[in-house]
Amino acid sequence: MRSTNNFIRALAFGYRIINRFVPWHKLPWRPFPHLSLRLWNLPALRYDLRRDNLHDTSSLPTIPRPTGFTLPSVPTMRGIPVPDSFKVPDPFEPRDLKYRRADGTYNDLGSPRMGSECSRYGRNMPYEKRDPLGEPSPREISNRLMDRDSFKAAESLNLLAAAWIQFMVHDWARHTPDVFDGRNRFKIQLPKEDPWVSSGFGNTMEIERTLPDPTRPKGCPARPPTFLCDGTFWWDGSEIYGSDPQMQQNLRAGTDGKLKMDKDHKDRLPEHPHFPGLDLTGFFGGWWVGLSLLHTLFVREHNAICNMLKAQHPAWDDDRLFETARLINAALMAKIHTVEWTPAILGQPVLKIGMDANWWGVFGEQISKRLGRVSRSEELSGIPGSELDHHGVPFSLTEEFVSVYRLHPLIPDEYRFHSLTKPDQSLYRTFDDIQGHNTRNAIAMIGSMEDCFYSFGLAHPGAVTLGNYPHFLRQYIPPEHPLPTPRMDVASIDILRDRERGIPPYNRFRQFLRMPRVKSFEELNPKWADKLRELYGRSDVDGSDNVDDVDTMVGLLAEEPPEGFGFSDTAFRIFIVMASRRLKSDRFFTTDYRPEIYTQAGLEWINDNGFESVLLRHYPRLGPAVQGLGNPFHPWRNVHEPAPE
Repeated sequence: MRSTNNFIRALAFGYRIINRFVPWHKLPWRPFPHLSLRLWNLPALRYDLRRDNLHDTSSLPTIPRPTGFTLPSVPTMRGIPVPDSFKVPDPFEPRDLKYRRADGTYNDLGSPRMGSECSRYGRNMPYEKRDPLGEPSPREISNRLMDRDSFKAAESLNLLAAAWIQFMVHDWARHTPDVFDGRNRFKIQLPKEDPWVSSGFGNTMEIERTLPDPTRPKGCPARPPTFLCDGTFWWDGSEIYGSDPQMQQNLRAGTDGKLKMDKDHKDRLPEHPHFPGLDLTGFFGGWWVGLSLLHTLFVREHNAICNMLKAQHPAWDDDRLFETARLINAALMAKIHTVEWTPAILGQPVLKIGMDANWWGVFGEQISKRLGRVSRSEELSGIPGSELDHHGVPFSLTEEFVSVYRLHPLIPDEYRFHSLTKPDQSLYRTFDDIQGHNTRNAIAMIGSMEDCFYSFGLAHPGAVTLGNYPHFLRQYIPPEHPLPTPRMDVASIDILRDRERGIPPYNRFRQFLRMPRVKSFEELNPKWADKLRELYGRSDVDGSDNVDDVDTMVGLLAEEPPEGFGFSDTAFRIFIVMASRRLKSDRFFTTDYRPEIYTQAGLEWINDNGFESVLLRHYPRLGPAVQGLGNPFHPWRNVHEPAPE
């Protein structure tokens, strides 16, 4: 193990020198990708990012909370007890050695609150104080740079790839807006020519602040400000299972470890009792057909895992079946994201090798399946089953991680739904027709869940670039919002949130990642240089471009991605460190990824299944559309057209 660490340390030193002259994605990789300079640059980058870009916020000053204090949560409006960081609220139980808690406590047995519900977001770089309403105005950026003039498709992907990342982000990271303090909202004054005004939405756009961290002392001078996660940071399937015991209990069927399905429509989730048209699940913010498909699929997969475990262990009770199936299902979703979704959106051969190595190790899937772990090293035998390591900083997800996963351009405004069995039947819908309270009726009108999956498999998401932000999100009303509210321009909110939470501007963001500054608007993006200059202007001192003022989200969307990538290299740097950290810091993916916890059959279920097999287990008629594609997040086959020779 020590020799492996010394090798990676030496590798990182060498690549620091190389990358001064050539970025990793321009290094050669042919003819032997596994031995290429480009591939081995990735673990070297990850080593440096782990060393320099993990900053702890949990050690900042904390005050005990009054008895009974709760943090209001949106959209579920459940009361979440705010933890006292100096006390363990619930005593340790022997079952904590084997199972995940709903609220994420006791994942790390030495630090029970780490990563749990209401934990503080960490940082990948120092906080930078900024004026959320500063110039240019978030709304002006939305109007000038974000508005979708025409839909730009990401033709290498299907629409399930867009729904998948929303599905995953709802598991990892959620902030709570301060919906109850109407006096303290951000107010953006709009000129009369703004479309918002002419549409009758008013001449002021009000945006709720992120709920301040109530565990910080008032007037505390320590920086940075901190915010709490509405959910757990662990990769635990909380978007399906919920993040508190009561919600989890409400979702369970109460027999054989299973989750509830609709009594009248056995292949659908139950309807939410308080939000008509939405499904009952662990988290339903931003609900639409895409989320309904994936939530339903993996609830059904949980129940299938329960059937497998019940057949092997007929004496197990409901709790043991549920908890073990939850572990297996969450790990399967993590595997799909790691070895299927990520290589699909980051379409380079070396990234496929690298992400496979994250899960299986450099010896690959077949050696791992046949021989198991041949080394304790994560590089050689993969992260699952390796030694747990927080790399010197208590685990959390970060504000920068949330920032780079603002991928709203992936979502189209218009949809065409196809029938698996009737080649001439099509149904055209807008996003408003298939989201929020319309979701369940939309699926019923389309015909079946299989028709919906098939249609998403044929369709493309949007490209993650400027000028491709969905129209509907720029005048959006969240169906789960608890209070009457004006429509939201989510593009404006995205810009404002980065500023509010202290995300540095784009060039500073790059510098903290040891990347070169962009020196001009033309260097950033020649097509958009004039509009960027009009917004961000020139310096009054020497007349040079104020490119250092460009907001991070604008820069990430303007930046030309590496060949095959669905998003920028700058965003990828955050991805490199945090993608493996979600696995490496989790006991249930490292030291407790073993048969005594998962069962041998459970580990084999994870090993032997992927997105395609999960789809076909529950929707076998999709077979002709997906089989043989190589990656189910690539565009599917049209079953009504002749197969290519």
